[in-house]
Amino acid sequence: MGFRSFLHRLTAPRPSNRLVTQPMKLVCAVNQSLKMGKGKIAAQVGHASVQAFLNAGVTHPSEVEAWLASGQKKICVKVQDETVFKELMALASKRGVAHHLVRDAGHTQIPSGSPTVLSLGPAEESTLDELTGHLKLL
Repeated sequence: MGFRSFLHRLTAPRPSNRLVTQPMKLVCAVNQSLKMGKGKIAAQVGHASVQAFLNAGVTHPSEVEAWLASGQKKICVKVQDETVFKELMALASKRGVAHHLVRDAGHTQIPSGSPTVLSLGPAEESTLDELTGHLKLL
């Protein structure tokens, strides 16, 4: 498969005939206890967003389709430390929300295996607001 075909397969999910009735978004929660620099945060959020999209394309294709059709809204929020990730992942699992935890490879400023960013969604904005609405924007 060529690169263009691969990209098309990722960005053009199978139609589900699902009507978008609510706004969709993707939330990236950033671990503030690691004191990452701006560039490191940007890279980790990038990893989280791409992996969330790839994973949800398999597990939640109708949500991905609706998210792509509605502008691919993404927001970043702060979490105090990795313990909040555990709580958010448990709530996301309970609500059936796709999620992915990024762990650093340890090549630069963060120890290997450190949980840096948790992505939630794409999912309906109202559902994600219930999970993350109390968190401050980054």
